[in-house]
Amino acid sequence: MGVSTNIIKQAYEAFGRGDVPAILNLVAAEVDWEFVGSAGLPYAGRRRNHQEVTGFFTAVAQADDIHSFEPEEFIEAGEHVTVLGWESSTARDTRQEFQSQWIHVFTVKNGKITRWRGFFNTAARYGL
Repeated sequence: MGVSTNIIKQAYEAFGRGDVPAILNLVAAEVDWEFVGSAGLPYAGRRRNHQEVTGFFTAVAQADDIHSFEPEEFIEAGEHVTVLGWESSTARDTRQEFQSQWIHVFTVKNGKITRWRGFFNTAARYGL
């Protein structure tokens, strides 16, 4: 396992504990952080700093009740790490239970996450 993958695994372990400050310790002060989804999804959109990334995690917790969140495969290519995973959640606004595979793409430079993109089947969240 490379250095970049080790940093990403630490971030997922912190997420599993609900420890956002530990995640932020792994994120660069200036970051390009974006969940790609429709504008109606509270956690969709781009964040640029620690305060905004904290807002992302707050929005996720307010929008979705995550029952299971499992990173399954880590693919490292230099400073880039792609993670394939799966989640089971309930959308708090609609009470719609959903499951989806997801993909997260990270860039790690100088020991810090400088870029993150997240994707999952947002249609499943709305029961489509």
